[in-house]
Amino acid sequence: MPDVDYRQAVAAGSVAAVVGCGAMGRGIAQLLAQAELRVCLFDTQPGAAEAAKSTIATDLDKLVARGKLEASAAAALVGRLSPVRELADLAKATFVIEAVIEDLEVKRKLFADIESQVAHDAILATNTSSLSVTALAAACSRPERVVGYHFFNPAPVMKVVEVIAALRTDARVCDALTSLTQRFGHTAVRALDTPGFIVNHAGRGYGTEGLRILAEGVCEPATLDAVLRDACGFKLGPCELLDLTGLDVSHPVMESIYHQYFEEPRFRPQVLTRRMLEGGLLGRKRSAGFYRYVDGQQQRPPAPTAPGVAPPRVWIDTNHATAAAVRAVLAPGVDVDTGAKPAPGSLIVALPVGADTTSAIAARDFDAQRTVGFDSVFPGRKVQCLFANPGLAPEWREPARAAFAAPGVDVHLVRDSTGLIGQRVIAHIVNIACAMAEQRVATPSDIDRAVQLGLGYPHGPLTWGDTTGASTIRRILDGLLAATGDARYRASTWLTRRATLGLSLTHGD
Repeated sequence: MPDVDYRQAVAAGSVAAVVGCGAMGRGIAQLLAQAELRVCLFDTQPGAAEAAKSTIATDLDKLVARGKLEASAAAALVGRLSPVRELADLAKATFVIEAVIEDLEVKRKLFADIESQVAHDAILATNTSSLSVTALAAACSRPERVVGYHFFNPAPVMKVVEVIAALRTDARVCDALTSLTQRFGHTAVRALDTPGFIVNHAGRGYGTEGLRILAEGVCEPATLDAVLRDACGFKLGPCELLDLTGLDVSHPVMESIYHQYFEEPRFRPQVLTRRMLEGGLLGRKRSAGFYRYVDGQQQRPPAPTAPGVAPPRVWIDTNHATAAAVRAVLAPGVDVDTGAKPAPGSLIVALPVGADTTSAIAARDFDAQRTVGFDSVFPGRKVQCLFANPGLAPEWREPARAAFAAPGVDVHLVRDSTGLIGQRVIAHIVNIACAMAEQRVATPSDIDRAVQLGLGYPHGPLTWGDTTGASTIRRILDGLLAATGDARYRASTWLTRRATLGLSLTHGD
């Protein structure tokens, strides 16, 4: 391998090129110019490169007007952007990144064409989000200089960039791009060339498990979203997120990653979103998805009405250490039955972990007619969710809601669910991240950083597993596996070993 100093390829003052001047290409070009590279803009569509420079200038002017950027800095940045009309005009570029259509053959031909124009020590990068970097590099005579450099949209705002090493990528290329990323103020995370890289790989847990809950008929989309936002701290529920992204984007990614991993059950999509896609229910962009949209505004169904009955006396499963915490979320003035066993006439609140209300009833010989389940691992604050077993008597449904109806709290009563809602979603997310660490897709710290910055989760998934308790996550997964027989819920060995030894899930080998 030639002794090449790839750091010089992206040093301040060097010539970079962005091929493809859509929204993503424009954002990348802005960041490279911010890092003091001179940036050539190229697009096969006539006028697109010039339009990209103009759009970037307009965006920067807005930052100047808001006091976020000095006018002189904006002018200098725009001055580093140079639209060009031919690939041959990229001959002096020492770093080229493409941001064109996600088509393997289109990109492979483009890489071969670019390689014929630039110097032997130029870095060639792809912004692909779903294609194999190794397959792209195979089109080049020097695959060791080809690398994945995956930004998220909008690139100037989303502060994480994935640096992906293909099978033959020189590690010094990844080092150079990691340093470059730091210069324009983003966080670089390093990943192997695997389907979905880090963020799109780790993100499979949230949406697919949420969709499975819907497929099981546990609750409606608005309830699922409300519980996961409030009890777990997600910014958007899975249905809101899918509507925002658009099922024409999200569902093909779910299917692609599932098939690229040879039908790995952890990534299995659901029929529901395939049918919605076929029916044109794409989400916000079509005014209908999981929700309706009027003038771009989501139309949520009404919140549950306040219970019209007095709360009953409540007995909380004394078999759980978290029983005391549940008392804190009861409605004011609720009479708590403190007996060793529930007295006749008391509402029974079971606290399943990795199980459902029905199995808790069987294990503890509770009266099914007056027993509901409650998630003590992920309790809500302004939203409370109770789980009705099939034998819950109709006359106990409203009293059960009344017991948790504190002022300003919405109380949902949904169907029984193994792992309830929060437990199964978080356990699935954590388990996928553990499998990624086990497969060395990325380091534990990079997995956590990438997910927090790229997906906006309240915690990195491995740290979230530690906070919840690795043994608790394992218990939830084991319960789901036993109840369903679905290999989707098998615990990764990374999780199992660390839970067994009492180690952090971020602890490396």
